[in-house]
Amino acid sequence: MAERPARRPRKPHSAQVVRTERLTPHMQRVVLGGEALAGFPADTCTDHYVKLLFPPAPGVTYPEPFDMERIREELPREQWPVTRTYTVRAFDPASHELTLDFVIHGDEGLAGPWAMRVQPGETVRFMGPGGAYAPSPEADWHLLAGDESALPAIARSLEALPEGVTAHAFVEVSGPEEEQKIDSDVEVVWLHRGDRPVGELLVEAVRALEFPAGRVHAFVHGEAHFVKELRQLLRVDLQIPREDLSISGYWRLGHNEDGWQASKREWNARIEAEQEGAAPAA
Repeated sequence: MAERPARRPRKPHSAQVVRTERLTPHMQRVVLGGEALAGFPADTCTDHYVKLLFPPAPGVTYPEPFDMERIREELPREQWPVTRTYTVRAFDPASHELTLDFVIHGDEGLAGPWAMRVQPGETVRFMGPGGAYAPSPEADWHLLAGDESALPAIARSLEALPEGVTAHAFVEVSGPEEEQKIDSDVEVVWLHRGDRPVGELLVEAVRALEFPAGRVHAFVHGEAHFVKELRQLLRVDLQIPREDLSISGYWRLGHNEDGWQASKREWNARIEAEQEGAAPAA
């Protein structure tokens, strides 16, 4: 049996910060650009994402030209770049501009504070894009539900829908000041969380929805616990086919991205086994 060729390490993309903008009290936009983004393949999915590379601590620097393989060979593991995942809100292939929106909570976290202080001209490195979802033109109607972390993907998906397509979109945010304008004829239902647990309003709203007739294509993303509940409703209770669902926890309360990504596969496998095992026969 012939040996498989060794996988070539993926080369990070490099771009420069073009401008930043505060969209709402808790959402910061960073626009990246540069000739290195010519031909960047971010136009097939509306949930495309990139993984930004950050030094794990102040003072950690990397050799130039930036080379992940060399970094892993020459530096201790604790100095390797850490990744933070963000959805591509927009990509303009003509201007080579890549737009990312960041949920921010003051000085909490790594990427949020970076997005607030980064200046035009600074270099950003990232991997990607990944992504797997775009609204299916074969669906009779669309369901989109998520919290702030899913807002960029939901907005991009709604803007990609042809005019007149039936869609129900629910976005949960902390309050009315966090609502955003979306260039779509779909009326978004904004749910203002206040002091309630993340995702509780989303679960209530989707459960209360009178589902239109026909095939639905659903996109449900955000905090892992409410995503679990809505997966139970859509996949198990309503028996919607797996191929018509895009459901995933972008984050999980009590975990940073490193911890969540390390346990996400096991979490998803356990939830799927529990729910599918309890599902009635089709």
